[in-house]
Amino acid sequence: MSEYLVQFNNISKFFGKVIALKDVTMKLKKGEIMCLLGDNGAGKSTLIKTLAGVHKPDEGEIIVEGKKTIFDSPKDALDMGIATVYQDLALVSLMSITRNFFMGREPMKGPLIFKTFDIEKANKIAAERMGQIGIDVRDPSQAVGTMSGGERQCLAISRAIYFGAKVLVLDEPTSALGVHQASVVLKYIVKAAAQGLAVILITHNVHHAYPVGNSFTVLNRGKSLGTYPKKDITREKLLSMMAGGEELNKLEVELQEMNRSSAN
Repeated sequence: MSEYLVQFNNISKFFGKVIALKDVTMKLKKGEIMCLLGDNGAGKSTLIKTLAGVHKPDEGEIIVEGKKTIFDSPKDALDMGIATVYQDLALVSLMSITRNFFMGREPMKGPLIFKTFDIEKANKIAAERMGQIGIDVRDPSQAVGTMSGGERQCLAISRAIYFGAKVLVLDEPTSALGVHQASVVLKYIVKAAAQGLAVILITHNVHHAYPVGNSFTVLNRGKSLGTYPKKDITREKLLSMMAGGEELNKLEVELQEMNRSSAN
């Protein structure tokens, strides 16, 4: 049995002549938080959708728990324990917390042909699960739209974990949150990883990623700039890589040469 839950080996994805991903490799262990960093257009969204079963890679292989795997649909990825929480969260604001928590997978009661939704059991589970992450839900029947952004994010993550996620892919979970709400979500992510969940945290924000991440993969124009354990890279180096530090230094040299030429 492999020590890695998920491996992305030399993954490439093309859309016509556009190279969205080229030879990207990532490996994720149980209990690890890998932060996937990159600017707009770096390939993060394509990588997420490939891991989630939306896209099939054109080259390379995906290995889940030691077995080479081909996802024909997002359902296949979910069945293998890979759950993705996108930025829109897939929550319905006017529906209750409980209804959003179960969303088509509600516990039922009664005889086979007369089964009905067991609302008492569902309310209890939803309230308990939210309570475990420090969110006091007094009334699980309240509309999700009355919750804060951080609480909604935690609800979506908690739902994925409850339904058997082994690998949790989080797409910019703190991008629209304030400092306090972001800290609530990040603490929950760390707690979930401590219980054995593997997490891929996609973000633009190095300041959110660095305190919680165990390793960091940086994408640039569809290619990986490498994966670095936390002990081998500083926050400042990550910021420089994210900002295209080498390209900016090269540009500065070129501009200086142009200024010298024009002066002569």
